[in-house]
Amino acid sequence: MPTKGFTDQPFFGPSMPRHAAYQVLDAVIGQKRPLDEVLENQDRLNALSVRDRAFARSLVMVVLRRRGQIDALISHCLERKIPRKARGLQNILRLGIAQVLFLNTAIHAAVNESVDMTAELGFTAHKKMVNAVLRRLTREGQKLISTQDEARLNTPPWLWDSWTTAYGEDLCRQIAEAHASEPPLDITVAQDPEIWAKQLEAKALPTGSLRRATGGRVTELPGFEEGTWWVQDAAAALPVTLLGDVKGKTVIDLCAAPGGKSAQLAALGANVVAVDRSENRNKRLRANLARLNLDVETVTADAESWQPKELADAVLLDAPCSSTGTLRRHPDVGWLKSTEDVTKLTNLQSRLSAAAINMVKPGGLLVYCTCSLQPEEGVEIYVELNQSGLLTPQPITPEERPDLAPFLTREGTLRTLPCHWPEFGGMDGFFAARWKRL
Repeated sequence: MPTKGFTDQPFFGPSMPRHAAYQVLDAVIGQKRPLDEVLENQDRLNALSVRDRAFARSLVMVVLRRRGQIDALISHCLERKIPRKARGLQNILRLGIAQVLFLNTAIHAAVNESVDMTAELGFTAHKKMVNAVLRRLTREGQKLISTQDEARLNTPPWLWDSWTTAYGEDLCRQIAEAHASEPPLDITVAQDPEIWAKQLEAKALPTGSLRRATGGRVTELPGFEEGTWWVQDAAAALPVTLLGDVKGKTVIDLCAAPGGKSAQLAALGANVVAVDRSENRNKRLRANLARLNLDVETVTADAESWQPKELADAVLLDAPCSSTGTLRRHPDVGWLKSTEDVTKLTNLQSRLSAAAINMVKPGGLLVYCTCSLQPEEGVEIYVELNQSGLLTPQPITPEERPDLAPFLTREGTLRTLPCHWPEFGGMDGFFAARWKRL
């Protein structure tokens, strides 16, 4: 249920984007709903002008990316914890602090609108407290920030512990610092990347993706309606390329929705069978591929039990995972998930991998990938599959792929991190490995 302070009453003027942001935070933090789902279905947010919607989204993203920092500042300024029945005040303060300290919002507007919103959402008795905290932070906030351990505060403890163990503290800090930044927009084009780089005012990355600064609606960019390109993080575009020349080959894409990798495969000339267990997700996949004018066979089925009519030349398994490599884009993930979720997901990944092996013809290729930074969902699955007796590893080498050399492990697997490519603006965290079927 929404917290106190949730209302369907309309608000007008400068308070509108702030109220929309408040409701998004209430749904994500209070109700533990995924941010993407909330943003897609938040009517008040979607009814805003382009400018106000962008402001509301910025507020939400700053609060989620810097939640640990902001909450530490709130605790520093309050003698007592906010009462549970007034939990909505925490989000009002979070939004106010995001404006005062991390966004270029006029101080008087940020403070006054936060105080007004306190009353409008039913917390009138706490107006003085909200005003006092925000006024104090306009004076002392930057000094307090300078003493904070930003990387650690903004990383959920379970992830900090996991990443320091897996990567060491220095690299963990670099990952955490990368998560505080707004990611650019990465694009995969079906053909003519040089032409579209100019059309989209984008840079060509070493691995072939195009990258442009975010801003404006994606649907209004040149070539969108014509279906000449699709949005896909540069790291997410790499696993498909590990299959080599797929033209004329049958490739099964498991857990395929929303379809970015299926689109890549189809654009490269593969005969693609895209499998996803969710019909709703498959509808989205079909709509995406229809816009791109790409022909793909779609199947709604559970990949654990589904069997193709004929074994495939290659199988790509982009397994469901914790998505901890995507915190730049999905800053809610670390706060909504836990080590228990990772354990459940690794069990699922093991079952899906075992099923995928039986879909590949002898001599064919299997590529497993996840957008997770957790070793349990990457290298540990790799070790497990090496012991199956049905596969032989096919290491990815710098000689084969010099463009991937910075991301290759000693075992010949692919491991990208959010702090990689700082000169280009970073990338998502991804793991991928490749085998040949015996």
